[in-house]
Amino acid sequence: MAQQYQKNSLSLFDTVAMGTGVMIGAGILALTGQIAELAGPLFPLAFVAGAVVTGFSAYTYVKMSNAWPSAGGIGMILTKAYGPTTVAAGAALLMALSMVINESLVARTFATYLLRGLDLKPEGWLVPAIGVGLIVFAYLVNAAGNRSVGLLSQLMAVLKVGGIAAFGIAALWAGGFSFEAAEGADGGAVAGFLASVALAILAFKGFTTITNSGAEVTDPHRNVGRAIIISIAICVVVYLLVAFAVGASLPLDRIVAAKDYALAEAAEPALGRIGFYLTVALALVATASGVIASIFAVSRMLAMLTDMKLIPHSHFGMPGTIRDHTLVYTVVIASALTIFFDLSRIASLGAFFYLVMDILIHWGVWRTLREEIGTHGWVLLTAIGLDAVVLAAFAALKWQSDPLIVVIAIAGMTAVFLFERIFLALNPPSHEPAHGSHHSAQEERHEPTS
Repeated sequence: MAQQYQKNSLSLFDTVAMGTGVMIGAGILALTGQIAELAGPLFPLAFVAGAVVTGFSAYTYVKMSNAWPSAGGIGMILTKAYGPTTVAAGAALLMALSMVINESLVARTFATYLLRGLDLKPEGWLVPAIGVGLIVFAYLVNAAGNRSVGLLSQLMAVLKVGGIAAFGIAALWAGGFSFEAAEGADGGAVAGFLASVALAILAFKGFTTITNSGAEVTDPHRNVGRAIIISIAICVVVYLLVAFAVGASLPLDRIVAAKDYALAEAAEPALGRIGFYLTVALALVATASGVIASIFAVSRMLAMLTDMKLIPHSHFGMPGTIRDHTLVYTVVIASALTIFFDLSRIASLGAFFYLVMDILIHWGVWRTLREEIGTHGWVLLTAIGLDAVVLAAFAALKWQSDPLIVVIAIAGMTAVFLFERIFLALNPPSHEPAHGSHHSAQEERHEPTS
């Protein structure tokens, strides 16, 4: 197993493949139907709005990653903004948990598409069982080391981006470029549309996977930011193609009814039975690569937070390094979520955790680092405002339709920050530079290349 952080082990192409692998796996497959349920016939525009909000957010991550690329980028940004405090540690742990939540979301999506392809109802114990099986497979791929992840990500990224884009074009062509979802459907309410943007943001948040692998990217001061921008641009095009294709093939009520496997449902009327099976195959490739890429990134983020003494660590008798152990922790937590939560609640929980963490990052950078890294303060404040509006709308809607998930989200976030406060009080972190810290990053910046 590859134990250490391997500098220059991920090329620009590897990194873009990893980012799109996470985004496309979670986004268009797992969330299209749920977004349509909230936004109504305007659901393709929700992806555009999500891309706009993500663009403002990505500005902060690109600027920070260009200055200090790190193997645990989110943790690095937060500790630079807040120091080794409860806020930094709690927000970093929220990000790690949102990434693990994403793994369970995509794993269950893999299961629903597989069962649909086998002409079985995607329900009952088979869904979590297959999802957990995929997570274990992703662990084995990651255990083989960075190069295995990079090569597999490249192959799957090419297959799924090209294949899913081809599905979108073919379905639009077969549908005569009409938009079936708009016929007989009422326009979605403003609150519903804003709430749907929270889920659309989840479809793009995989770009943070790139930030969390910054120390392993070749020429990271340039390529991390470039990879983020390229990945988001690719996903915008793919998401719009597929959203319009689904809307051209199915009325809104059928999209909502098949929300967990909307692409497969849209494929058959547009492309026939062969098209249906090809779409299912593409969905399986996309979701599998999404889980593999996400586990790759979150295990490194947890390892860095452990190295920085911001979270506790126990090897529980396991051999190997911290990174080996965090891979196991990631798989165990993701598997538990896959077993106990359905797709809608998993997505909601991920949206709450991610948006709160994102607001804290922008606020911290605006408050303490904006001049040091040369950012425009208005961009950071706009990112905060957009996140806050979307979060408030999503929370209000979920409080009406599923108050339990709002309570779980609030309780979970409270528990995270309380846990970190107690842990840091009992184990004050060292102020010595950790892996990916400010000091070591500056030294790395000036190191002569061998």
